[in-house]
Amino acid sequence: MAKLFDLKQQQENAIIVVVCSKKGDNIDRKTEETNRLAFSANLNVVQNFYQIVKDFNKGTVIGSGKIEEIKKYIDECEDVIDVVIVDYPLTGSQMKNLADQFKVKVLDRVGLIIDIFAGGAKSREAKLQVKLAQDMYVLPRLSQLQGTSGRFGGAGVGMRGPGETKLELNRRIIEKEMEQLKTQISKIKEQRQQSRKERLKSPLPKIALVGYTNSGKTSLLNLLVRENIYADDKYFATLDTTTRKLFLGDGQYAILTDTVGFISDLPHQLVDAFSSTLEEATDADLLLHVVDCSLDKNIDGKKEYEVNMQVTNELLDKLGATQNRIVVLNKADKLSKPQLVKENEVLISTKTKRGIDALLSKIKNNLFEE
Repeated sequence: MAKLFDLKQQQENAIIVVVCSKKGDNIDRKTEETNRLAFSANLNVVQNFYQIVKDFNKGTVIGSGKIEEIKKYIDECEDVIDVVIVDYPLTGSQMKNLADQFKVKVLDRVGLIIDIFAGGAKSREAKLQVKLAQDMYVLPRLSQLQGTSGRFGGAGVGMRGPGETKLELNRRIIEKEMEQLKTQISKIKEQRQQSRKERLKSPLPKIALVGYTNSGKTSLLNLLVRENIYADDKYFATLDTTTRKLFLGDGQYAILTDTVGFISDLPHQLVDAFSSTLEEATDADLLLHVVDCSLDKNIDGKKEYEVNMQVTNELLDKLGATQNRIVVLNKADKLSKPQLVKENEVLISTKTKRGIDALLSKIKNNLFEE
């Protein structure tokens, strides 16, 4: 296993470059989401740039004019810019070319999300899964990362490991480490499958909390089971699956499980790495699809929360999760106008506890009434 070095997490100054390349891309939504990702990675966003790309520059993705604009800003900025985040998946050579142009570290959306997962992993399995995802991301970019004259750095965003550890940039070490990680993960998966079989034998119905990241799933779990599991106003604040027994009244119980949050364009490395936590959604008798309904900006004819719901539903359908779903419209306390509520929906606020009794009643009717 590669040697690990402790690092103190220091806030870095970042520039974000939002790239719109396909029909349906919305600059405002992409900018807000990428800024939220940056905040979740403890970055201080100094400036945002935008690029609508029709004909890609194979070497840099963004055009030479935009590169010159960003270079000029970096040179003249009063703040020292530590990293440029490009909201687009970059190849190793594209990352190196941009780093050579900007003379600072460059990271893409995939690397940024993996970095956030690295900071949030708490359990042994989550740390192993994140480390494997990092290695999968770094390996094909290795020669380019090594060739950035140290500008990628040995610390900070993009180089953090689970538990704030340093990544190795050595192909032989990484390949060996990946094999070790896969072996360890396989053993843990076998143990988890056994535990899963035992849980499936339970006569209690199973409920899974699902939804877009930062929709309030963990806060709802805390409220329903009266616990204080860590939750934060950041993307992917909790990564580990949490399961608790839920009392529904009248002597009736269910098993309630929180799962990792979804996001658009989730890196495939993490879809594979966290398939274990998403398995809980496929085993469930009922899904509580938690939605932040306060995200009511109009995006191409749809509310932002409706777009988030669509992303979540598409991922759930790919997993083969049950269609038995209750939509939990959360953060009602933040609404500025009345919210239309459909038959399979419940309007709640985990902050004020509004609608919780109605939600519990709907769960009971769904699970126990014929």
